Amino acid sequence: MAYLGLVPREDSTGARERRGSITKAGNRHCRHVLVQAAWAYRHAPRLGAALARRQRRQPAVVVSHAWKAQQRLHKLYHRLAARKGPQVAVVAVARELVGFLWALMQECPMGEVSHATAA
Repeated sequence: MAYLGLVPREDSTGARERRGSITKAGNRHCRHVLVQAAWAYRHAPRLGAALARRQRRQPAVVVSHAWKAQQRLHKLYHRLAARKGPQVAVVAVARELVGFLWALMQECPMGEVSHATAA
């Protein structure tokens, strides 16, 4: 998350804590793509025909992570958008999305995923 600049800026000394906007460090294009993808979580998670077809060739662990991410990120977006506004909520969802991607890469080696998509 910090690598992509999706963490809050912090200026803290002693007992005083000040948090600011996101740091915007790292790859600008990658951060842009993640934020654009996060806008999709405004909509309720559904399993359409095209998505079901794509998921058939994926390992079960990938499909379960994806479904868990869809449900959690949709709820997060709506909860934060009501309090903080949609733009802030989308950046928070993008940050969480990076966490899900990292967890998936830790649990499922890239060889498994690439072999499943090539079939």
